[in-house]
Amino acid sequence: MTEARPHPPAPAVQTASAADAERRLHPMSWLFVLLAQLRQFILPLLALLVFGQGDRNELWPLIGVGVLALVSLWQYFTYRYGVAGDALVVRSGLLERSLRVIPFARIHNVALQQSMLHRVFGVAEVRLESAGGKKPEAEMRVLKLEDALALETLVRQRGRAVGGAAMAGVGAGSDTLLALSPGEVLRLGLVSNRGLILVAAAFGGVSQFNRELIPNLFEHWGKALFGWAGERHFGVAEYAAAAISLALLAVLLMRLLSIVLAMLQYHGFRLSEHGRRLTIERGLLARWRTSASRRRIQAWTLHEGLLHRWLRRQSLEVDSAVGEQQNQQRALREIAPIATPDQCGSLIAHLLPRADWAGLDWRPLPLSAWWRLWLPSLPWALGLAALLAWNGAPWGVLVLAWLPWSAFKARRRAARAAWALGDELVAVREGWINRHWRFAEIDKLQALQLTRNPIDRRCGTATVWLDTAGAGAMSPPLRVRFLPLAEAQALYATLSREVARRPLRW
Repeated sequence: MTEARPHPPAPAVQTASAADAERRLHPMSWLFVLLAQLRQFILPLLALLVFGQGDRNELWPLIGVGVLALVSLWQYFTYRYGVAGDALVVRSGLLERSLRVIPFARIHNVALQQSMLHRVFGVAEVRLESAGGKKPEAEMRVLKLEDALALETLVRQRGRAVGGAAMAGVGAGSDTLLALSPGEVLRLGLVSNRGLILVAAAFGGVSQFNRELIPNLFEHWGKALFGWAGERHFGVAEYAAAAISLALLAVLLMRLLSIVLAMLQYHGFRLSEHGRRLTIERGLLARWRTSASRRRIQAWTLHEGLLHRWLRRQSLEVDSAVGEQQNQQRALREIAPIATPDQCGSLIAHLLPRADWAGLDWRPLPLSAWWRLWLPSLPWALGLAALLAWNGAPWGVLVLAWLPWSAFKARRRAARAAWALGDELVAVREGWINRHWRFAEIDKLQALQLTRNPIDRRCGTATVWLDTAGAGAMSPPLRVRFLPLAEAQALYATLSREVARRPLRW
Protein backbone atom coordinates (compact mmCIF):
# COMPACT_ATOMS: atom_id res chain seq x y z
CA MET A 1 0.00 0.00 0.00
CA THR A 2 1.32 3.40 -0.92
CA GLU A 3 2.43 5.43 2.06
CA ALA A 4 1.43 9.08 2.12
CA ARG A 5 4.00 11.04 4.15
CA PRO A 6 3.43 14.56 5.48
CA HIS A 7 5.87 17.40 5.14
CA PRO A 8 8.68 17.32 7.73
CA PRO A 9 7.13 18.50 10.99
CA ALA A 10 8.58 21.02 13.35
CA PRO A 11 11.11 19.70 15.93
CA ALA A 12 8.49 19.85 18.67
CA VAL A 13 6.16 17.67 16.63
CA GLN A 14 8.90 15.21 15.63
CA THR A 15 9.06 13.93 19.20
CA ALA A 16 5.34 13.14 19.21
CA SER A 17 4.61 9.47 19.43
CA ALA A 18 1.72 8.03 17.48
CA ALA A 19 1.44 5.25 20.02
CA ASP A 20 0.52 7.74 22.74
CA ALA A 21 -2.80 8.48 21.03
CA GLU A 22 -3.43 5.11 19.37
CA ARG A 23 -6.96 3.76 19.59
CA ARG A 24 -8.72 0.61 18.56
CA LEU A 25 -11.95 0.26 16.71
CA HIS A 26 -15.19 -0.33 18.58
CA PRO A 27 -15.27 -3.80 20.23
CA MET A 28 -18.24 -4.75 18.00
CA SER A 29 -16.48 -3.67 14.80
CA TRP A 30 -15.79 -7.28 13.85
CA LEU A 31 -19.55 -7.84 13.57
CA PHE A 32 -20.00 -5.01 11.08
CA VAL A 33 -16.98 -6.13 9.04
CA LEU A 34 -18.40 -9.64 8.98
CA LEU A 35 -21.82 -8.42 7.87
CA ALA A 36 -20.24 -6.32 5.11
CA GLN A 37 -18.33 -9.37 3.86
CA LEU A 38 -21.41 -11.60 4.06
CA ARG A 39 -23.65 -9.15 2.22
CA GLN A 40 -23.18 -10.87 -1.13
CA PHE A 41 -23.67 -14.33 0.38
CA ILE A 42 -26.57 -13.66 2.72
CA LEU A 43 -29.34 -14.66 0.30
CA PRO A 44 -27.76 -18.02 -0.68
CA LEU A 45 -27.11 -18.77 3.01
CA LEU A 46 -30.71 -17.98 3.97
CA ALA A 47 -31.95 -20.17 1.12
CA LEU A 48 -29.68 -22.95 2.36
CA LEU A 49 -31.00 -22.73 5.91
CA VAL A 50 -34.67 -22.46 4.88
CA PHE A 51 -34.83 -24.87 1.98
CA GLY A 52 -32.05 -27.27 2.93
CA GLN A 53 -32.79 -30.99 2.81
CA GLY A 54 -30.74 -32.00 5.81
CA ASP A 55 -27.71 -33.23 3.89
CA ARG A 56 -24.46 -32.68 5.80
CA ASN A 57 -22.74 -31.49 2.62
CA GLU A 58 -24.96 -28.43 2.75
CA LEU A 59 -23.14 -27.28 5.91
CA TRP A 60 -19.76 -26.90 4.18
CA PRO A 61 -20.42 -23.24 3.23
CA LEU A 62 -20.72 -22.47 6.95
CA ILE A 63 -16.98 -23.10 7.22
CA GLY A 64 -16.45 -20.08 4.98
CA VAL A 65 -18.62 -18.04 7.34
CA GLY A 66 -16.40 -19.10 10.23
CA VAL A 67 -13.28 -18.10 8.31
CA LEU A 68 -14.77 -14.68 7.55
CA ALA A 69 -15.60 -14.26 11.25
CA LEU A 70 -11.99 -15.03 12.19
CA VAL A 71 -10.74 -12.53 9.59
CA SER A 72 -13.08 -9.89 11.04
CA LEU A 73 -11.78 -10.51 14.56
CA TRP A 74 -8.21 -10.40 13.23
CA GLN A 75 -8.83 -6.97 11.76
CA TYR A 76 -10.20 -5.67 15.06
CA PHE A 77 -7.18 -6.82 17.07
CA THR A 78 -4.61 -5.56 14.53
CA TYR A 79 -6.13 -2.22 13.49
CA ARG A 80 -4.93 0.94 15.26
CA TYR A 81 -5.24 4.62 14.53
CA GLY A 82 -3.78 7.65 16.24
CA VAL A 83 -2.62 11.23 15.81
CA ALA A 84 1.00 12.28 15.32
CA GLY A 85 1.39 16.02 14.95
CA ASP A 86 -0.57 17.16 11.90
CA ALA A 87 -1.24 13.68 10.52
CA LEU A 88 -3.37 10.63 11.17
CA VAL A 89 -1.48 7.35 11.56
CA VAL A 90 -3.21 4.08 10.69
CA ARG A 91 -1.60 0.73 11.50
CA SER A 92 -3.01 -2.63 10.43
CA GLY A 93 -1.92 -6.21 9.99
CA LEU A 94 0.21 -8.55 12.07
CA LEU A 95 2.07 -10.89 9.72
CA GLU A 96 1.95 -8.36 6.89
CA ARG A 97 2.02 -4.98 8.58
CA SER A 98 0.92 -1.71 7.03
CA LEU A 99 1.58 1.82 8.20
CA ARG A 100 -0.25 4.72 6.60
CA VAL A 101 0.46 8.35 7.49
CA ILE A 102 -2.24 10.69 6.23
CA PRO A 103 -1.72 14.46 6.64
CA PHE A 104 -4.86 16.26 7.71
CA ALA A 105 -4.37 18.68 4.81
CA ARG A 106 -4.72 15.73 2.42
CA ILE A 107 -8.14 14.72 3.77
CA HIS A 108 -10.77 16.54 1.71
CA ASN A 109 -13.95 14.81 2.86
CA VAL A 110 -15.06 13.06 6.03
CA ALA A 111 -18.12 10.82 5.61
CA LEU A 112 -19.98 9.22 8.52
CA GLN A 113 -22.66 6.60 7.97
CA GLN A 114 -25.06 5.05 10.47
CA SER A 115 -27.38 2.23 9.52
CA MET A 116 -30.12 1.07 11.86
CA LEU A 117 -27.70 -1.45 13.39
CA HIS A 118 -25.06 1.26 13.81
CA ARG A 119 -27.57 3.42 15.68
CA VAL A 120 -28.52 0.55 17.98
CA PHE A 121 -24.88 0.13 19.05
CA GLY A 122 -24.11 3.86 19.02
CA VAL A 123 -21.35 3.55 16.40
CA ALA A 124 -20.60 4.94 12.95
CA GLU A 125 -18.60 3.98 9.89
CA VAL A 126 -16.01 6.62 8.94
CA ARG A 127 -14.45 7.24 5.53
CA LEU A 128 -11.61 9.71 5.00
CA GLU A 129 -11.38 10.70 1.34
CA SER A 130 -9.01 12.74 -0.79
CA ALA A 131 -9.13 14.22 -4.27
CA GLY A 132 -8.15 12.10 -7.25
CA GLY A 133 -8.43 8.71 -5.56
CA LYS A 134 -11.02 6.01 -6.24
CA LYS A 135 -10.58 4.53 -2.77
CA PRO A 136 -10.78 6.34 0.58
CA GLU A 137 -7.56 7.22 2.35
CA ALA A 138 -8.86 5.29 5.37
CA GLU A 139 -12.06 3.40 6.15
CA MET A 140 -12.85 2.65 9.79
CA ARG A 141 -15.53 0.05 10.57
CA VAL A 142 -16.58 1.04 13.13
CA LEU A 143 -15.95 3.74 15.77
CA LYS A 144 -17.98 4.98 18.70
CA LEU A 145 -20.13 7.86 17.55
CA GLU A 146 -18.39 10.32 19.84
CA ASP A 147 -14.98 9.15 18.57
CA ALA A 148 -16.16 9.52 14.97
CA LEU A 149 -17.39 13.06 15.61
CA ALA A 150 -14.17 13.90 17.43
CA LEU A 151 -12.15 12.63 14.47
CA GLU A 152 -14.25 14.77 12.14
CA THR A 153 -13.61 17.80 14.34
CA LEU A 154 -9.91 17.01 14.39
CA VAL A 155 -9.75 16.90 10.62
CA ARG A 156 -11.77 20.11 10.41
CA GLN A 157 -9.29 21.86 12.69
CA ARG A 158 -6.31 20.39 10.82
CA GLY A 159 -4.86 18.77 13.92
CA ARG A 160 -4.83 21.93 16.01
CA ALA A 161 -7.08 20.27 18.60
CA VAL A 162 -6.44 16.81 19.98
CA GLY A 163 -7.88 14.69 22.74
CA GLY A 164 -10.35 16.46 24.96
CA ALA A 165 -10.19 19.73 23.01
CA ALA A 166 -11.35 17.96 19.88
CA MET A 167 -14.15 16.24 21.76
CA ALA A 168 -15.28 19.53 23.22
CA GLY A 169 -15.38 21.10 19.79
CA VAL A 170 -18.00 18.68 18.47
CA GLY A 171 -21.04 20.65 17.39
CA ALA A 172 -19.52 23.97 18.49
CA GLY A 173 -19.17 26.97 16.21
CA SER A 174 -21.60 25.66 13.57
CA ASP A 175 -24.09 27.78 11.63
CA THR A 176 -27.11 26.17 9.99
CA LEU A 177 -27.40 27.36 6.39
CA LEU A 178 -30.39 25.23 5.38
CA ALA A 179 -32.74 22.84 7.17
CA LEU A 180 -35.55 20.95 5.44
CA SER A 181 -38.87 20.59 7.21
CA PRO A 182 -41.04 17.49 6.61
CA GLY A 183 -43.15 19.60 4.25
CA GLU A 184 -40.08 20.43 2.14
CA VAL A 185 -39.04 16.76 2.07
CA LEU A 186 -42.57 15.94 0.88
CA ARG A 187 -42.17 18.46 -1.97
CA LEU A 188 -38.80 16.88 -2.78
CA GLY A 189 -40.51 13.51 -3.18
CA LEU A 190 -43.10 15.05 -5.49
CA VAL A 191 -40.54 16.63 -7.84
CA SER A 192 -38.08 13.71 -7.88
CA ASN A 193 -38.13 10.51 -9.93
CA ARG A 194 -36.59 8.29 -7.28
CA GLY A 195 -39.56 5.92 -7.36
CA LEU A 196 -39.20 5.37 -11.11
CA ILE A 197 -35.44 4.82 -10.76
CA LEU A 198 -35.98 2.26 -7.99
CA VAL A 199 -38.63 0.37 -9.99
CA ALA A 200 -36.38 0.35 -13.08
CA ALA A 201 -33.47 -0.96 -10.99
CA ALA A 202 -35.74 -3.67 -9.52
CA PHE A 203 -36.86 -4.75 -12.98
CA GLY A 204 -33.24 -4.85 -14.11
CA GLY A 205 -32.20 -6.92 -11.09
CA VAL A 206 -35.05 -9.40 -11.55
CA SER A 207 -34.21 -9.73 -15.24
CA GLN A 208 -30.70 -10.86 -14.34
CA PHE A 209 -32.10 -13.90 -12.51
CA ASN A 210 -35.15 -14.70 -14.65
CA ARG A 211 -35.53 -13.01 -18.03
CA GLU A 212 -38.96 -14.54 -18.63
CA LEU A 213 -40.54 -13.50 -15.35
CA ILE A 214 -41.36 -9.88 -16.21
CA PRO A 215 -42.67 -10.60 -19.77
CA ASN A 216 -44.81 -13.40 -18.36
CA LEU A 217 -46.21 -11.11 -15.68
CA PHE A 218 -47.13 -8.43 -18.22
CA GLU A 219 -48.68 -11.06 -20.47
CA HIS A 220 -50.72 -12.49 -17.59
CA TRP A 221 -51.87 -9.04 -16.44
CA GLY A 222 -52.71 -8.03 -20.01
CA LYS A 223 -54.84 -11.10 -20.60
CA ALA A 224 -56.65 -10.59 -17.29
CA LEU A 225 -57.35 -6.89 -17.98
CA PHE A 226 -58.42 -7.37 -21.60
CA GLY A 227 -60.49 -10.39 -20.66
CA TRP A 228 -62.25 -8.38 -17.96
CA ALA A 229 -62.81 -5.51 -20.41
CA GLY A 230 -64.04 -7.88 -23.12
CA GLU A 231 -66.63 -9.39 -20.80
CA ARG A 232 -68.09 -5.91 -20.32
CA HIS A 233 -67.94 -5.11 -24.05
CA PHE A 234 -65.73 -2.03 -23.77
CA GLY A 235 -65.71 0.33 -26.72
CA VAL A 236 -62.94 2.67 -27.91
CA ALA A 237 -63.90 5.40 -25.43
CA GLU A 238 -63.92 2.96 -22.51
CA TYR A 239 -60.52 1.53 -23.49
CA ALA A 240 -59.09 5.05 -23.77
CA ALA A 241 -60.49 5.99 -20.36
CA ALA A 242 -59.09 2.78 -18.86
CA ALA A 243 -55.64 3.43 -20.37
CA ILE A 244 -55.61 7.00 -19.04
CA SER A 245 -56.73 5.79 -15.60
CA LEU A 246 -53.99 3.14 -15.48
CA ALA A 247 -51.39 5.71 -16.55
CA LEU A 248 -52.51 8.14 -13.85
CA LEU A 249 -52.49 5.34 -11.26
CA ALA A 250 -48.94 4.39 -12.26
CA VAL A 251 -47.81 8.03 -11.97
CA LEU A 252 -49.50 8.34 -8.56
CA LEU A 253 -47.83 5.15 -7.27
CA MET A 254 -44.43 6.33 -8.55
CA ARG A 255 -44.85 9.66 -6.77
CA LEU A 256 -45.91 7.96 -3.54
CA LEU A 257 -42.85 5.72 -3.73
CA SER A 258 -40.66 8.79 -4.42
CA ILE A 259 -42.12 10.52 -1.35
CA VAL A 260 -41.36 7.48 0.84
CA LEU A 261 -37.78 7.31 -0.45
CA ALA A 262 -37.31 11.05 0.06
CA MET A 263 -38.52 10.75 3.65
CA LEU A 264 -36.11 7.88 4.30
CA GLN A 265 -33.13 9.62 2.72
CA TYR A 266 -33.64 13.32 3.49
CA HIS A 267 -35.56 13.43 6.77
CA GLY A 268 -33.80 15.84 9.12
CA PHE A 269 -31.64 17.30 6.34
CA ARG A 270 -29.38 20.02 7.67
CA LEU A 271 -26.62 21.94 5.90
CA SER A 272 -24.29 23.59 8.39
CA GLU A 273 -21.05 25.51 8.22
CA HIS A 274 -18.10 24.93 10.54
CA GLY A 275 -15.53 27.57 9.69
CA ARG A 276 -14.50 26.80 6.11
CA ARG A 277 -16.14 23.36 6.00
CA LEU A 278 -19.66 22.36 5.06
CA THR A 279 -21.44 19.50 6.80
CA ILE A 280 -24.58 17.69 5.65
CA GLU A 281 -26.67 15.41 7.86
CA ARG A 282 -29.71 13.48 6.67
CA GLY A 283 -31.65 10.23 6.92
CA LEU A 284 -34.57 8.76 8.87
CA LEU A 285 -33.67 5.14 9.63
CA ALA A 286 -30.07 5.29 8.46
CA ARG A 287 -28.14 8.53 8.99
CA TRP A 288 -25.47 10.03 6.76
CA ARG A 289 -23.10 12.81 7.73
CA THR A 290 -20.51 14.14 5.32
CA SER A 291 -18.12 17.05 5.68
CA ALA A 292 -15.91 18.77 3.11
CA SER A 293 -14.03 22.03 2.75
CA ARG A 294 -15.74 24.83 0.83
CA ARG A 295 -12.68 25.28 -1.37
CA ARG A 296 -13.07 21.69 -2.63
CA ILE A 297 -16.25 22.68 -4.46
CA GLN A 298 -15.37 22.88 -8.16
CA ALA A 299 -18.63 23.50 -10.02
CA TRP A 300 -22.28 24.27 -9.26
CA THR A 301 -25.58 23.25 -10.84
CA LEU A 302 -28.87 25.01 -10.15
CA HIS A 303 -31.77 22.91 -11.43
CA GLU A 304 -35.42 23.76 -11.97
CA GLY A 305 -37.94 21.35 -13.50
CA LEU A 306 -41.58 21.87 -14.36
CA LEU A 307 -42.78 20.61 -10.96
CA HIS A 308 -40.15 22.78 -9.29
CA ARG A 309 -41.67 25.88 -10.91
CA TRP A 310 -45.20 24.88 -9.96
CA LEU A 311 -44.04 24.56 -6.34
CA ARG A 312 -41.71 27.59 -6.63
CA ARG A 313 -38.65 25.56 -5.74
CA GLN A 314 -35.15 24.85 -7.09
CA SER A 315 -32.33 22.38 -6.39
CA LEU A 316 -28.65 23.22 -5.91
CA GLU A 317 -25.88 20.66 -6.42
CA VAL A 318 -22.10 20.86 -6.40
CA ASP A 319 -19.18 18.86 -7.77
CA SER A 320 -16.35 18.46 -5.29
CA ALA A 321 -12.72 17.43 -5.80
CA VAL A 322 -13.07 14.15 -3.94
CA GLY A 323 -12.51 10.67 -5.34
CA GLU A 324 -16.04 9.64 -4.43
CA GLN A 325 -18.35 7.80 -6.79
CA GLN A 326 -21.04 10.30 -7.67
CA ASN A 327 -23.83 7.81 -7.31
CA GLN A 328 -23.01 7.10 -3.69
CA GLN A 329 -25.17 8.74 -1.08
CA ARG A 330 -22.22 9.74 1.08
CA ALA A 331 -20.82 12.26 -1.40
CA LEU A 332 -21.13 15.97 -0.65
CA ARG A 333 -23.30 16.80 -3.64
CA GLU A 334 -26.82 18.06 -2.89
CA ILE A 335 -26.32 21.07 -0.66
CA ALA A 336 -29.93 22.13 -1.29
CA PRO A 337 -32.03 19.17 -2.51
CA ILE A 338 -35.02 21.52 -2.61
CA ALA A 339 -35.36 25.15 -1.59
CA THR A 340 -36.97 28.38 -2.67
CA PRO A 341 -35.19 30.47 -5.32
CA ASP A 342 -34.39 33.07 -2.66
CA GLN A 343 -32.79 30.43 -0.44
CA CYS A 344 -30.72 29.06 -3.32
CA GLY A 345 -29.64 32.59 -4.25
CA SER A 346 -28.69 33.32 -0.64
CA LEU A 347 -26.63 30.10 -0.44
CA ILE A 348 -24.74 30.99 -3.61
CA ALA A 349 -24.13 34.54 -2.42
CA HIS A 350 -22.90 33.27 0.97
CA LEU A 351 -20.62 30.54 -0.35
CA LEU A 352 -19.40 32.59 -3.35
CA PRO A 353 -19.32 36.11 -1.89
CA ARG A 354 -17.11 37.57 -4.62
CA ALA A 355 -18.93 36.01 -7.56
CA ASP A 356 -21.83 38.49 -7.70
CA TRP A 357 -24.21 35.80 -8.90
CA ALA A 358 -27.24 38.11 -8.88
CA GLY A 359 -25.42 40.77 -10.90
CA LEU A 360 -24.12 38.62 -13.79
CA ASP A 361 -24.61 40.04 -17.26
CA TRP A 362 -26.24 37.21 -19.26
CA ARG A 363 -25.56 37.18 -22.98
CA PRO A 364 -28.09 35.26 -25.10
CA LEU A 365 -27.03 32.81 -27.78
CA PRO A 366 -28.10 33.50 -31.37
CA LEU A 367 -31.77 32.53 -31.76
CA SER A 368 -30.99 31.27 -35.25
CA ALA A 369 -29.22 28.31 -33.65
CA TRP A 370 -32.55 26.71 -32.74
CA TRP A 371 -32.37 24.32 -35.69
CA ARG A 372 -29.07 22.97 -34.31
CA LEU A 373 -30.97 21.84 -31.22
CA TRP A 374 -33.80 20.43 -33.35
CA LEU A 375 -31.56 18.57 -35.81
CA PRO A 376 -30.74 15.51 -33.60
CA SER A 377 -34.44 14.59 -33.30
CA LEU A 378 -34.95 14.53 -37.08
CA PRO A 379 -33.20 11.21 -38.00
CA TRP A 380 -34.78 9.39 -35.03
CA ALA A 381 -38.33 10.42 -35.98
CA LEU A 382 -37.84 9.67 -39.67
CA GLY A 383 -36.15 6.35 -38.97
CA LEU A 384 -38.83 5.19 -36.52
CA ALA A 385 -41.66 6.20 -38.86
CA ALA A 386 -40.03 4.37 -41.79
CA LEU A 387 -39.48 1.25 -39.67
CA LEU A 388 -43.10 1.14 -38.52
CA ALA A 389 -44.40 1.72 -42.04
CA TRP A 390 -42.09 -1.02 -43.38
CA ASN A 391 -43.56 -3.48 -40.84
CA GLY A 392 -47.09 -2.78 -42.06
CA ALA A 393 -48.15 -0.18 -39.51
CA PRO A 394 -49.48 2.79 -41.51
CA TRP A 395 -50.16 4.69 -38.31
CA GLY A 396 -46.40 4.86 -37.86
CA VAL A 397 -46.43 8.12 -39.81
CA LEU A 398 -48.02 9.66 -36.72
CA VAL A 399 -44.51 9.63 -35.25
CA LEU A 400 -43.76 12.53 -37.60
CA ALA A 401 -46.16 14.64 -35.52
CA TRP A 402 -43.33 14.79 -32.99
CA LEU A 403 -41.26 16.98 -35.32
CA PRO A 404 -43.33 20.20 -34.99
CA TRP A 405 -43.32 19.85 -31.21
CA SER A 406 -39.57 19.21 -31.10
CA ALA A 407 -39.03 22.26 -33.35
CA PHE A 408 -41.12 24.42 -31.00
CA LYS A 409 -39.20 23.08 -28.00
CA ALA A 410 -35.87 23.76 -29.74
CA ARG A 411 -36.88 27.38 -30.36
CA ARG A 412 -37.82 27.82 -26.71
CA ARG A 413 -34.53 26.30 -25.58
CA ALA A 414 -32.58 28.56 -27.90
CA ALA A 415 -34.48 31.60 -26.62
CA ARG A 416 -33.49 30.81 -23.01
CA ALA A 417 -29.90 29.75 -23.63
CA ALA A 418 -27.31 32.26 -22.43
CA TRP A 419 -23.86 32.58 -20.92
CA ALA A 420 -22.17 35.01 -18.55
CA LEU A 421 -18.62 35.90 -17.63
CA GLY A 422 -17.90 37.83 -14.45
CA ASP A 423 -14.73 38.76 -12.62
CA GLU A 424 -14.78 35.50 -10.63
CA LEU A 425 -17.37 33.30 -12.32
CA VAL A 426 -18.27 31.78 -15.68
CA ALA A 427 -21.80 30.44 -16.14
CA VAL A 428 -24.14 28.95 -18.74
CA ARG A 429 -27.94 28.66 -18.80
CA GLU A 430 -29.79 26.00 -20.79
CA GLY A 431 -33.11 24.18 -20.98
CA TRP A 432 -36.77 25.16 -21.22
CA ILE A 433 -39.08 22.67 -19.48
CA ASN A 434 -36.19 21.36 -17.40
CA ARG A 435 -33.85 24.27 -16.81
CA HIS A 436 -30.39 24.38 -15.33
CA TRP A 437 -27.67 26.90 -14.59
CA ARG A 438 -24.12 25.53 -14.60
CA PHE A 439 -21.30 27.71 -13.28
CA ALA A 440 -17.79 27.57 -11.80
CA GLU A 441 -15.19 29.93 -10.41
CA ILE A 442 -12.56 30.86 -12.98
CA ASP A 443 -9.68 29.76 -10.74
CA LYS A 444 -11.27 26.27 -10.52
CA LEU A 445 -11.06 25.69 -14.30
CA GLN A 446 -8.51 23.05 -15.23
CA ALA A 447 -8.82 22.87 -19.01
CA LEU A 448 -10.27 24.89 -21.88
CA GLN A 449 -11.09 23.66 -25.36
CA LEU A 450 -12.45 25.34 -28.46
CA THR A 451 -14.04 22.85 -30.88
CA ARG A 452 -15.62 23.10 -34.33
CA ASN A 453 -17.48 20.27 -36.05
CA PRO A 454 -18.37 20.31 -39.78
CA ILE A 455 -21.64 22.14 -39.11
CA ASP A 456 -19.76 24.75 -37.04
CA ARG A 457 -17.32 25.32 -39.89
CA ARG A 458 -20.22 25.70 -42.31
CA CYS A 459 -22.09 28.12 -40.02
CA GLY A 460 -19.06 30.01 -38.76
CA THR A 461 -19.61 29.02 -35.10
CA ALA A 462 -17.68 27.22 -32.35
CA THR A 463 -18.14 25.68 -28.90
CA VAL A 464 -16.02 26.52 -25.85
CA TRP A 465 -15.70 23.63 -23.36
CA LEU A 466 -14.72 24.30 -19.74
CA ASP A 467 -13.49 21.49 -17.49
CA THR A 468 -13.21 21.28 -13.70
CA ALA A 469 -12.20 18.52 -11.30
CA GLY A 470 -14.81 16.19 -9.84
CA ALA A 471 -17.43 16.56 -12.58
CA GLY A 472 -19.91 13.70 -12.39
CA ALA A 473 -21.05 11.64 -15.36
CA MET A 474 -24.64 12.81 -14.83
CA SER A 475 -23.75 16.48 -14.40
CA PRO A 476 -24.60 18.78 -17.32
CA PRO A 477 -21.52 19.91 -19.25
CA LEU A 478 -20.05 23.34 -18.70
CA ARG A 479 -19.91 24.64 -22.27
CA VAL A 480 -20.91 27.61 -24.41
CA ARG A 481 -22.37 26.36 -27.69
CA PHE A 482 -23.13 27.89 -31.09
CA LEU A 483 -21.12 31.07 -30.51
CA PRO A 484 -20.01 33.06 -33.57
CA LEU A 485 -16.39 32.15 -34.22
CA ALA A 486 -14.96 35.59 -33.37
CA GLU A 487 -16.93 35.71 -30.10
CA ALA A 488 -15.88 32.16 -29.19
CA GLN A 489 -12.21 32.94 -29.85
CA ALA A 490 -12.44 36.11 -27.74
CA LEU A 491 -14.02 34.18 -24.86
CA TYR A 492 -11.40 31.44 -25.15
CA ALA A 493 -8.55 33.97 -25.16
CA THR A 494 -9.95 35.83 -22.13
CA LEU A 495 -10.42 32.68 -20.09
CA SER A 496 -6.98 31.38 -21.12
CA ARG A 497 -5.30 34.53 -19.82
CA GLU A 498 -7.25 34.40 -16.55
CA VAL A 499 -6.60 30.70 -15.98
CA ALA A 500 -2.88 31.17 -16.68
CA ARG A 501 -2.70 34.17 -14.35
CA ARG A 502 -4.56 32.70 -11.38
CA PRO A 503 -3.35 29.77 -9.26
CA LEU A 504 -5.52 26.66 -9.44
CA ARG A 505 -7.52 26.22 -6.22
CA TRP A 506 -8.89 22.74 -5.53
